[in-house]
Amino acid sequence: MTSPNRPLRLWEPAPEPPTRLGRHRKLAPLAGIHVSPICLGAMSIGDQWGNFKLLDAFYAAGGNFIDTANNYQDETSEKFIGEWMETRRVRDQMVIATKKTHYIGNNMKSLYLSVEASLKKLRTEYIDILYLHWWDWECGVEEKGRFSTWYGISDTPAYIVAKANMYARLTGKTPFVIYQGAWSILQRDFEREIIPMVRDEGMALAPWNVLAAGKIRSDEEEERREQTGEKGRRIFSDAWKRTPDERKVCQALEKVAAEVNAKSITSVAIAYVMQKTPYVFPIVGGRKIEHLMDNIDALNISLSSEQIAYLEGVLPFDVGFPASMIGDGTAYRLTYTSTGAFDKWPYPQAIRPAK
Repeated sequence: MTSPNRPLRLWEPAPEPPTRLGRHRKLAPLAGIHVSPICLGAMSIGDQWGNFKLLDAFYAAGGNFIDTANNYQDETSEKFIGEWMETRRVRDQMVIATKKTHYIGNNMKSLYLSVEASLKKLRTEYIDILYLHWWDWECGVEEKGRFSTWYGISDTPAYIVAKANMYARLTGKTPFVIYQGAWSILQRDFEREIIPMVRDEGMALAPWNVLAAGKIRSDEEEERREQTGEKGRRIFSDAWKRTPDERKVCQALEKVAAEVNAKSITSVAIAYVMQKTPYVFPIVGGRKIEHLMDNIDALNISLSSEQIAYLEGVLPFDVGFPASMIGDGTAYRLTYTSTGAFDKWPYPQAIRPAK
């Protein structure tokens, strides 16, 4: 990302960014835009708490990818981001993803009203990525307008995404290029249908809940929260403490963190999802700059296949049928190997930091 204060020199390489967050990547096989490898989640960003420091720190570190929604922070998240981009004069350098509709379902009228409001709040003439926030089971895949450069879809069954993309291709419309949903080392449901679907469709992944609503923490941190009364976030459950299984996974993350010299176990948890499959852009939020820098440290971590297998072995995941029978396509099954010897072309691999 060239600084607006630095003239473009065609025959001179751009200077190295201050952090690996500034080494941008192609979003997806279906989308040629280049974005920072970690997406800043703006669910906690809004007028209520304040100033531009977190956004400034993200941008200064090389970040250009921000995820928000029209209802975050009582609708002030988009307003705050729009004000920041306008004040800093950086709109052209940012890739803003927002979501619709939260207005009586996903029908076309809701879409028009949602997008109109988002454009005003973001102080922009276009939206880079517009997500369908979740599938409402009321509208068909045919009911979709054109209001952004790229389309994403969130929290929706894989078969509906594939059906919608097929409809888009057959009718000359824009298919979904990115999928957003809950994924972490503690919640691996993505491996059943979502990851195979996006690989086949040429889409990117933007996982949220990568840090399991704050449950990826050390024993010392949990004890400190108990003593101070800070406790933890309660999003999908009133229980803020980790279960025995969650503690075991966190202890495994601590072991791997020590092996790779990571600053925190959260950076290892982020690196884990980024290195499972290509085109993964985790959405990580927060309000403190020091937490942002810890998250960016994930880009300096390269996990070995043995370390990934170790982390996954602590809490085994059952992918279920039919993958339990036919595999995931990464290796030949007995139906092939019983007839001859074969070498399998590998799937594309995730980007890892250079040694």
